[in-house]
This record gives sequence, C-alpha cells and structure tokens, in this order.
Amino acid sequence: MLVLLAYVIGLVVACAAAVMLARRAFPPPVAKQRDNSAALPPSATGTLARAAGQAMDHPTQGKTGVAQLQHGKSAFAARIVLANVAVSSIDVQYYAWRADLTGYLLLDALQRAANRGVRVRLLLDDSGTTGLDPELAALNAHPNIEVRLYNPFNLRRFKRLSHLFDFFRLNRRMHNKSFTVDGHATIMGGRNVGNEYYGTGNSVLFFDLDVLAIGAIVSEVSADFDKYWAAPCVHLASLVLGQNHSADPIAKGLARFEGDPQYADYCNLTESAEFESALAKGDLGLEWAHVLLISDDPVKGEGAVPREDLLAVRLMKAVGKIETKFDGISPYLVPGRAGVNAFAKLTAKGVSVRMLTNSLDATDMLPVHAGYAKRRMQMLRRGVGLFELHAQPGTKIPKAKIGPFGSSGSSLHAKTFAVDGKRIFIGSFNFDPRSTTLNTEMGLLIQSEDMANGLHSAFDQGLAGIAWRVEKRGLRLVWIAPESGEVCKHEPGTTLVRRIAIALIGWLPVEWLL
Repeated sequence: MLVLLAYVIGLVVACAAAVMLARRAFPPPVAKQRDNSAALPPSATGTLARAAGQAMDHPTQGKTGVAQLQHGKSAFAARIVLANVAVSSIDVQYYAWRADLTGYLLLDALQRAANRGVRVRLLLDDSGTTGLDPELAALNAHPNIEVRLYNPFNLRRFKRLSHLFDFFRLNRRMHNKSFTVDGHATIMGGRNVGNEYYGTGNSVLFFDLDVLAIGAIVSEVSADFDKYWAAPCVHLASLVLGQNHSADPIAKGLARFEGDPQYADYCNLTESAEFESALAKGDLGLEWAHVLLISDDPVKGEGAVPREDLLAVRLMKAVGKIETKFDGISPYLVPGRAGVNAFAKLTAKGVSVRMLTNSLDATDMLPVHAGYAKRRMQMLRRGVGLFELHAQPGTKIPKAKIGPFGSSGSSLHAKTFAVDGKRIFIGSFNFDPRSTTLNTEMGLLIQSEDMANGLHSAFDQGLAGIAWRVEKRGLRLVWIAPESGEVCKHEPGTTLVRRIAIALIGWLPVEWLL
C-alpha cells in the first residue's frame, strides 16, 4: 500500500514538473505595447451607404432593420456580397474558420477587398483556426489587413498538446460571431465559417440561423468589436504566427478545390444571389424593430467577470418577465441544476416551456449530450417540453417545412429563443455552463412579434416532423415521432455501449466544462 501511495505521489510530482517545464519552454504570447485601431465611421459612399439610406427613408428612429438568414447558401452569399461591395471597412469576429472551400472563398473575398483599399480587421479564436497559419500570416502581411488571435495556443504544429500544460487559459474561448461592413451592415448569429454551416461539403451539415442588421445597432456592434480588439487576451498575429513564406497561400488553397463540383457553384453563387439584387435596390425585406445587443465583456476570457455581468444574467434581465411562452433552440442543452430550477419556476407559474436540442444520433458532441441526458428526466418532471432533432443524412427537406432552422442537414446549430410572441434572441449563446461561465458570447434581442411567433408556430406544428418529442411514461422515457406517432422505447441512434458511455460521463464531475 505504501509503495502504491509513493508511486502515485511520484507520478503527480513528475506530471507537475513536466507541466511547469512545458509552460516555461512554450510560454503564451506576452501582451506588448500596440496601437488599437477603432471602427471607422459609416461610409458616405458605396452600395451599402445607398442601401442603408434607401432603407431608412421611412421613420426608423432608434430602430434596426433586421432579416433572418435561414438557409446556408443565402447566408454564405450575404457575407460574400457584403465583402464584395465594401468600400471602407470590414470587421470580422469568429470562433471557428475552417480550411475548406467556404473558408478559403471568404478569405479570398477579404483579400480582394483589401486590394481595393478596404481596411480589414480579422479577429479569430485560435482554437478554430487549425491549418490556416500560413494564410492568416499572409493576410496579416497585407498593408490593409490586421489579424489578431484570442487566447492563442502555445504550440503551432501540434496545437492541441498545449492543453496539457495551459488548459485553464485555453479552455476559455471567444465564441462571438459578427461580420460588419462599412459601418452600415452586420451579420450575427450561430454560424461560424466552414462548409458545414453553409450547406456544402461532405461533413455534417447544420441547421443554423443568422440575422442581417442595418441601422441603429451596427454602431454598437462596432464598438463591441473594438472592445475585443483591444482586450488583453487578444494578441497580434505577427507575434504568434511569424512570417508567411508561401506565395499567395490563399490562392494555392483555393486551387485545391477546383475539381470539386461545388467549387463553381459557390464561386458563382453571388451572381444569382437574390441578396445582391435586393441590396442594389435597397429592398432587403427588413423588419424595423427595437434591437438590443448583449455581449460578454472580453475580460471573461481571463475569468474576471462578476456573475451579474455575465451575458446570461444580463440577457434574462433584458428579456424581463416571461408570462405565457418560452420556446428555445440550443444544440448543446446542458441546463445543470440551476437551469432545471429556472425552468421549473416558469412552468410553476403556468408558462409553457419547450426546448429543441440535438438527439444523440444528430449531435457532434457526445459528452455534451451526456450532460443533457443527465437532466432530461428532471426537466420533463418539471413540465418542460423536450424535442430532439433526429439525424437526416441525405435528406432534402422542402424549404416550406424547414421554418427557422436553416437549410436541410443533419445536426442542429442554431441558438435562439422566443418569449411571449413579442421578442426573440438570436446569437451564439448555448444553454450550457460553457456559454454561461467560460466562453464569451454575443447576440441580439429583437422586439419582433413576427419573428417570435414564427418560432412559437414551429413548435406548435410539431417542428415539421424533424424532431422526436420526448415524454415521460412512468419511470421511462419514450421518443415519439410527431407525424407518424412512432414510439421508441430506447433512445434513437443508441446502442447498449453508447448508453453505458453516456451514463458514465454523466456521473463524472465535468458538467461545468460542457
């Protein structure tokens, strides 16, 4: 016994020493003196300036014009078109940017804008930039582009190994998503940059949701970007990536996709995009509404935010009293004990609470699903209606049936909720501990009866048959297909081994990480 204890103590000491040596050998970047640029004023000329002027010809005092971008291709086209018409500035902030077709096309669009004299600022969480160091270094070398990285990894070639000795810093991520052009328009929501978010490629496709905003809120989004741009946990790419030694790595990366059947389709997408035509005419079908930006303070990345300043707390205060309905969509639903109790308080007051999340068969994060499954029965007992999106590989769902979830695909990624048929939130925030306490998040709270009731109606109509309804029958759970009435007594998409794995993960004290 003493020998085993001595072995364990020796192993712990050795691991601690290895961590200390690794941190000394591979330290994180040190914040140095730097010039922190600010958002440029809205452009006075250009397509966006004209479109914004035409859109605001009618009384819109203090309001923002908003339009949902539900389908992947249209959401991608909107970003490309905005970059193509930019005349003064593009400020881009994302958690993940993939080294795939859509990722390279958007990098190319930013580079072409900079070649026209547009100032480009690109702020990325380093955990989502794998494989793009040469491309980002090349962009950063452009006189009109600056790239910065949030919580950059210590190692570049084997980035994930950095977690072994700098876990608590790297575990905090910038999950924000915004694409702001010329100080007139911004796109915010759930989509990162990558094939799975825009309906292309061979990877899992996501149901997702963005919102285009023009008007009062754009200056606030720009000011929020500036706050992140100057944050201590954000570092100059030049200090992290070094110099690029390749000749135009973005063009080289794009050339790899020239044989892809979808390459020409996506290259030509903007030529037939309805968004471009509507933008030129100033007829974007905007709804003018009061909109509130809610964003975490970037110091959350250092763990230095009081509870009352967290986005989740401020968002609930902004939402105000919930009287009749709360319908939410979260791909990662891990309410924890506090979340279950919050739902219970609402249902005890007679509020209808319904949530849609991924089924095990549809999720891309099994540990997160385990955190959800751990609380599933508790939520049902407290009157929460639960729906789980089922996987639909290769399925083409008619646009009329998709509702507010985006293009056809097999996994949920939208983050939104509607309250009382009056207001709706669209952003990056998941109902999980990670979004609440670890990641920085942002989103828009929109006073829109049309948008809110659209989400309520989707739930009322059984979510167009794309989700199982989960119910409690005695001590068991059952999964019911709303349209066919099919009943599953075991969680769809599971095997005995997977069910055991989910139970085991649920017992581990890791809920705060999920």
